[in-house]
Amino acid sequence: MTPHLQSTLDMFAFLAVELSVLFIGISLLVGLLQRHIPPSRVEALLSSNGSLGYLLAAGLGAVTPFCSCSTIPMLKGLIRARAGFGPMMVFLFASPLLNPIIVALLAATFGLTLTATYTLAALVVSVSAGWLLHTLGFERHVIQTDIHETAGHSASKDSAPTVSCCESSCCGSQTSVAKRGKYYGLWRETWSDFVDVLPYLLIGIAIGSVIYGYMPTELLERYAGSDNPFAIPVAAVIGVPLYIRAEAVIPLAAALTAKGVGAGTVLALIIGSAGASLTELILLRSLFTLKLLSAFVAVIFAMAMVAGYATYLFL
Repeated sequence: MTPHLQSTLDMFAFLAVELSVLFIGISLLVGLLQRHIPPSRVEALLSSNGSLGYLLAAGLGAVTPFCSCSTIPMLKGLIRARAGFGPMMVFLFASPLLNPIIVALLAATFGLTLTATYTLAALVVSVSAGWLLHTLGFERHVIQTDIHETAGHSASKDSAPTVSCCESSCCGSQTSVAKRGKYYGLWRETWSDFVDVLPYLLIGIAIGSVIYGYMPTELLERYAGSDNPFAIPVAAVIGVPLYIRAEAVIPLAAALTAKGVGAGTVLALIIGSAGASLTELILLRSLFTLKLLSAFVAVIFAMAMVAGYATYLFL
């Protein structure tokens, strides 16, 4: 066995075990939190544009379902419930980026300093962007046709209907939970989430391991090393439309870092790919006009740039 192949296999085994254990453990903790914060409660807490609503939106976004198939139905419920536009946008920005699983994987892979930079950038830009979009009147660019019920009955202004995240496979049956106890099915849901994400996780680990084992270090250091600040916007531009889950891009980023790619460049890539994807943008097009959709992409890009250059300048 060649040294390159041995390095590749060692990296693959290490990342596969470490990230799988972390994913399952943090998923269980998130599942416990979700049992205590149902979607209807989220909608009630985000029903105003007060300053507290922005911080609540960021916190709730971090502990609510972390896949786009459940974030978009949740967003529809917030629109129907006439939630404050600013907090609603903060929730949309923060939900995939402040996901505890992503934060835990980052901490285990890159350490606490880089993770703190990532978390602070995601929090500050999410809250600031939500407030700014509300101040600039972007609320008028939300498509309102989904507020009324399709059966011909208008939704009451006093009692807005809600949309449960259980429209997707990310959540278990609320009926079963109600009948058999609050924590019934928690392990089954955690394992189901892990099985769903495992192919993406393994693909990312495999690509990262091959890069770690075979990619020439000199090549990556020349074009994306820590002394090249122009690599950060390139990574952000690549990351925004990149269709890859954050659970897959983190092991890929770990291999890039090990090969000499700058930490700021890696962070920009992670935020870009975790914050937006082509599939999510297509789903959002049914709720947002092109102007608001463009603003959403611009915020994710700005967030990636802020985190990348903050890392480049101060770390």
